Amino acid sequence: MKIGIVCYPTFGGSGVVATELGLELSKRGHTIHFITYNQPVRLELLGNNIHYHEVNVPEYPLFHYQPYELALSSKLVDMVKLHEIEIFHVHYAIPHAYAAYMAQKILLEDNIYLPIVTTLHGTDITLVGNHPFYKPAVTFSINKSDAVTAVSQSLKDDTLRLFNIKKDISVVTNFIDLSKFNHGFTDCQRAMMANDHEKIITHISNFREVKRIPDVINIFYNVQKELPAKLMMVGEGPEREPAEQLCRKLGISDKVVFFGNSNEIDRILCFSDLFLLPSETESFGLSALEAMASGVPVISSNTGGIPEVNEDHFSGFLSNVGDVEAMSKNAIKLLKDESLLDKFKLNARAQAEKFDIHNIVPQYEAIYEETLKSCMHTQKA
Repeated sequence: MKIGIVCYPTFGGSGVVATELGLELSKRGHTIHFITYNQPVRLELLGNNIHYHEVNVPEYPLFHYQPYELALSSKLVDMVKLHEIEIFHVHYAIPHAYAAYMAQKILLEDNIYLPIVTTLHGTDITLVGNHPFYKPAVTFSINKSDAVTAVSQSLKDDTLRLFNIKKDISVVTNFIDLSKFNHGFTDCQRAMMANDHEKIITHISNFREVKRIPDVINIFYNVQKELPAKLMMVGEGPEREPAEQLCRKLGISDKVVFFGNSNEIDRILCFSDLFLLPSETESFGLSALEAMASGVPVISSNTGGIPEVNEDHFSGFLSNVGDVEAMSKNAIKLLKDESLLDKFKLNARAQAEKFDIHNIVPQYEAIYEETLKSCMHTQKA
């Protein structure tokens, strides 16, 4: 198949998943065309089966905000005609599904029907999409897609609750390439991150308010009072500076390392003992899955799709949102008991195996094939 993938080319979960999906599909013999405004951050190799097409948005003084949707729609039309793309897979309802629908209608003028598979990732539904300004457009885009998937049962339930959806939604979970988390680093020395007697705790996110960064800091503050520990903070966002200020206020700045964005997540996780994810909500919790793939147990909230990823009392512990005390107690409990920690590390890896990329990508292939078959039947009718 020739598949056009539209996504955000960023460190966010949807962009990472879309990129990894495209790379794996290319290995399985499909031709993949990434169409977005920058090369995706994890798209390292281009070749015969992997192509990247940049969407350029011309600057016009007439527009206060440049019309990316129009530029994207036009680019999609051009790429279909040039490369004979057979199906669009768009990640995020807006603006991508909306732009793909416009491209679909333009292509119909030339008797070309391009089916659209839309994958819902989270904030496109629960935050942006539910805003009254965007809700009609999001509802329309989802209902006009030829197939719709959600990355967790929780997100599917939220979508059906918040929108008047007439399309069936299939749950196809996020995934991970476990082969990339078989650590064998010779240049990754634990001493670069912490002393031998210190436990390493990690948090990875985009540092938005929904991630409850102060809770991460306060949980670590409680932990480090009970045992020697270091906190690794990976990512960038509006909450980073307040987090650094909170660390100074609590007197723990020397125990917290802020990395910013990183392409070396696996190297940071390779010596971590515990991962913190106390988010207000998560549609899935991809960062937690990456930690578990590295054999790192997770202390998390019990909201959204997280319980579908982190199994309570097995791969980690779940607590109510904002319950810093409970999360701190569970973290201390694990870190103080070496045998229990070792058991949970093995459990975390075992739980991650359920989401291995080779188990999930065939589900997308089946959806593509069924969608193409259904569209062919519709056209003939």
